[in-house]
Amino acid sequence: MRISHPRTAAGLAISALALGTLPAWAAPTDPLASTTRTTSASVSAPAPTPAKTSTPLAYQNQIPLQGAVNVRDVGGYRTYDGERVRTGQVFRADALNKLTDADLGTVSRLGLKKVIDFRVPAEVQYDGADRLPGGLTPTSRAITDNGLFTQLLTAIGSKDPVKQEEMLGNGKAAAFMRDVYRTFVTDATNRAQFAATLRDIAGSRSPLLYHCTSGKDRTGWTTYLLLRLVGVPDTTAVGDYLASNTYRAAYDAKLREALKQGGLMQNPDLIIPLQEVRTDYLGTALDEATKRYGGLQGYLTKGLGLDAGTILKLRQRMVD
Repeated sequence: MRISHPRTAAGLAISALALGTLPAWAAPTDPLASTTRTTSASVSAPAPTPAKTSTPLAYQNQIPLQGAVNVRDVGGYRTYDGERVRTGQVFRADALNKLTDADLGTVSRLGLKKVIDFRVPAEVQYDGADRLPGGLTPTSRAITDNGLFTQLLTAIGSKDPVKQEEMLGNGKAAAFMRDVYRTFVTDATNRAQFAATLRDIAGSRSPLLYHCTSGKDRTGWTTYLLLRLVGVPDTTAVGDYLASNTYRAAYDAKLREALKQGGLMQNPDLIIPLQEVRTDYLGTALDEATKRYGGLQGYLTKGLGLDAGTILKLRQRMVD
């Protein structure tokens, strides 16, 4: 591959470093090379307590809204070469069906031209369609939750503490979440939806937002991939992923309390593994990517079908 423009060469080198590989034409002595390889070991060790991000993010990127709690600008992070991911271009979010009139004003100022909804039909039917500023219609791009939403409704709706314990207790809820993350790699439709979203970002010059119900798993995986592709270090990308625990903490705690007070669950803490993001969930997807494609780069290029041109466009689009 012949690279004629220095910035183009640097962009591909940084993106390659971020994925743990180094192209033959790039300098092999880069001091970052020894610290940029993404491995399952770096993120897959389960924490003995519920995973929380205790280190403040270097860039506070939340968009404060009344009807959604996990809406964030994906930009602001530094890449390996010291450049910065552009702000105001790509946004991640939880469900947008409860946006207030004031929220619509805030969202309209983001200048969005496309909103992608990862929710499956059952989620949309239960929670409601996105409420968006005039002129915006969501693009449905369903990514399976492996039955998570139905599982949760079934467990809570039973009002039976024994059944709830059987369905969610003794590590079953966390195991279910790991199965969800495996489908991000194993399910062909899921891979196609992630790939289409990344291509949309690469090919657009207008602000874009993608979301699911909680804005943490399908949305979190998409953001992790995007940040790694444009040269953001693994530790930073993982920090952005884990930040959902911070942004969602108060809302999720209120939900658990409401379930208890409403007589729906005697032990609402059973759903904490379903409400949280954890490094071992992310690690499960990365392990599966290694198993099937030889690593994250193989997943992106073979599993998602992203070529070097698309990856370069992503970096040009997203990095100053």
